[in-house]
Amino acid sequence: MVDSRRRHRALEILFLVPAVAYLVLFFGYPIVKNLTMGFQEYTTSTFYTGEAPWVGFANYSAVIGSSVFGKALLNTAVFTVASIAGQFVLGLGIALYFRRRFPLSGLLRSLILLPWLIPLIVASAIWRWILDQDNGALNRVIPGSPGWLTSTSLALIACIIVNIWIGIPFNTTILYGGLQDIPPDLYEAAALDGATGWRAFRYVTWPLLRPVVNVVLVLGLVYTIKVLDLILGLTRGGPANATQTLATQSYQLSFVEFDFGQGAALGNILIVISLVFAFVYLRSARREA
Repeated sequence: MVDSRRRHRALEILFLVPAVAYLVLFFGYPIVKNLTMGFQEYTTSTFYTGEAPWVGFANYSAVIGSSVFGKALLNTAVFTVASIAGQFVLGLGIALYFRRRFPLSGLLRSLILLPWLIPLIVASAIWRWILDQDNGALNRVIPGSPGWLTSTSLALIACIIVNIWIGIPFNTTILYGGLQDIPPDLYEAAALDGATGWRAFRYVTWPLLRPVVNVVLVLGLVYTIKVLDLILGLTRGGPANATQTLATQSYQLSFVEFDFGQGAALGNILIVISLVFAFVYLRSARREA
């Protein structure tokens, strides 16, 4: 009996080893390396000399004290909040609509996934052509359209709209799955007490959908706060840093200016911000539950 348990335990460990090795190699090591680089003077010369002097918090002081950091932080907050709000509200509305049975509903649910399946860099290229002020498709349909991607007041709004378009399918799919798990009997019982329409949503749908909503919002925060390729494909952080975020600034420092130490420091700041917001939201959701 003891030998059987030991063999069973050894088999469990054997199955876990590849997964643990994969996580350590492809997730653990890059994170530790990025944390270390944030405290080093890591530049292109490091690849030849192998030397990366320890500079302590100098990289963090440099990126926080830069003239771009405040603007990038504000843009990141606006981009993240507006994108998540738009994706969630529209995704929930579409998910509620698809609860009704009507012809071709299955086909339409499949088609709505297309924006989510398109690679972000491809989607950004398509939208860059649509919003182009001179030769864009939108300008041909609506003559005199503003420079969505060249105006300092509209560029960030354009990036938010495109990101909402991309994120709607994810929100719709997850929320629709959550709605399908709510028993129809509850709505029938609520209708007997006069809870129909908005009241049914408030007292039946929303409370039972809250766990799914928590997952959608946390994942949306993690995905949105680090969006890079979409903004690079649309505006490259311009014009005049109007769409510069912490993610794009980290890319700028690392792969344009080749100051990998400062780029890693800004990336670490972005990770900390993501973890703080996710922790605060999950804690508040657990307390309400």
